[in-house]
Amino acid sequence: MRGIWRDGNHFELLPEASRFLPAMFEALDGAESSILIELYLMESGRLASALITALERAAARGVTVMLLLDGYGAMGLAGEDRERLEAGGVALRFFNPLGFHSLARNLTRDHRKLVVVDGRVAFTGGFGAVDEFLDAWYEVAVRIEGPVVADWVRLFCRLWDSPLTRGSGAPGLVRGLGTATREAEGYRGMSGRVVWGQGYRYQAIRLSLYGRVSGARQRIWVCTPYFVPTFGLRLRLARAARRGLDVRLLLPGEAHDHPGVRYAGQRFYGRLLKAGVRIFEFQPTFIHAKFSLVDDWVSLGSCNFDHWSLHWNLEANQEVENRRFAGEVAELFERHFAASQEIEPAAWARRPRWQRLKEWLFGSLDGMLTRLR
Repeated sequence: MRGIWRDGNHFELLPEASRFLPAMFEALDGAESSILIELYLMESGRLASALITALERAAARGVTVMLLLDGYGAMGLAGEDRERLEAGGVALRFFNPLGFHSLARNLTRDHRKLVVVDGRVAFTGGFGAVDEFLDAWYEVAVRIEGPVVADWVRLFCRLWDSPLTRGSGAPGLVRGLGTATREAEGYRGMSGRVVWGQGYRYQAIRLSLYGRVSGARQRIWVCTPYFVPTFGLRLRLARAARRGLDVRLLLPGEAHDHPGVRYAGQRFYGRLLKAGVRIFEFQPTFIHAKFSLVDDWVSLGSCNFDHWSLHWNLEANQEVENRRFAGEVAELFERHFAASQEIEPAAWARRPRWQRLKEWLFGSLDGMLTRLR
């Protein structure tokens, strides 16, 4: 499912937690009427404690604070932290808590990441409230102002009041929730659209990327931490590279939170390299960011291009069509390519047997999980 392209927005790229976390906390501390937060991962620790403190302060000055967490992704949030949130006046709800129902329902998770303050400014990306984002994982976010913020608010409201959502927070809190968006003028007036996915039946994020890749004229650069792409995406990337386009993938190196996923994706390297796709593995740390650049179009948000995200999760990305913003994203890509190891086709063809065995083993497991849908 996808939103409408809206003009008059302003998007600010915020690479690294050292930039987006201070910007988010500044917005939270300036909130006057409402705070909406939707996260997949929230675990007790330094970052979660700092977030809880900021939300307590906002609630104490009369701000309506709603925190929507995934029932599985928030299992690491301790009971005392949950009690602290509720005692502090934060409305708390959980999407799809694990239960004795169908396997498909338990597998469906809310993987979106969203912060909206006063219906005026929003943030999205791949972040969560876990300490890994403070010093171990590399992430990127975007700050959003303008008419498209209202679409993020509507997306939050539908899930907050969903039959799959449980918790002490009142479902009716979202009714009549206001927005304070206005169009930006001049160079700040950027075109943007919210695009979202809800499991295998609604894959607008995938279809949007497919369309952009197929119609690309110059470049296709994709960064994703969990690269286990569909056949359709692999085919389109290879075709684009054969047409002479600049096709590059920015993927994690050995620093990875799920090494098996990396091996499962590496089984596709050979054919992509043969088609002319360039593959870079990021070296400094685990790169958890998810963003794509096709010509002057950017998509940034929660969606990984693996079967799990595309077939089970609730995802949401911010799309931007703007040459200035695309230039900033291109510069970010270039810096990361320089900090990565490029996979050379000849060297990859000579990789050892133990590497090939891991690709086969984890690839087979990925295939079995994919067939579960």
